[in-house]
Amino acid sequence: MTESLILIIIIVAVLGFLYKDWIKNRFFPDKQRNYTMDDKFNSDKRDREKEIDELLSKMGKNGINDLSARDRKKLDELSKK
Repeated sequence: MTESLILIIIIVAVLGFLYKDWIKNRFFPDKQRNYTMDDKFNSDKRDREKEIDELLSKMGKNGINDLSARDRKKLDELSKK
């Protein structure tokens, strides 16, 4: 009984190794692979808006003086897109 259990575990491990790509694609698909152009555009737009919101909330009560030069440049670039 113990030997057959060990043999089954070994067979399952070997099959899992041989079919690891199929298992990965079946149970954990790449979600961005199925994006259309509109989905990609909307995703990029949400990311830009999220970055802008983070920078604006970083400004806080004191205004633009709370932002570093790098943050100001990034805010300018994001607002132009």
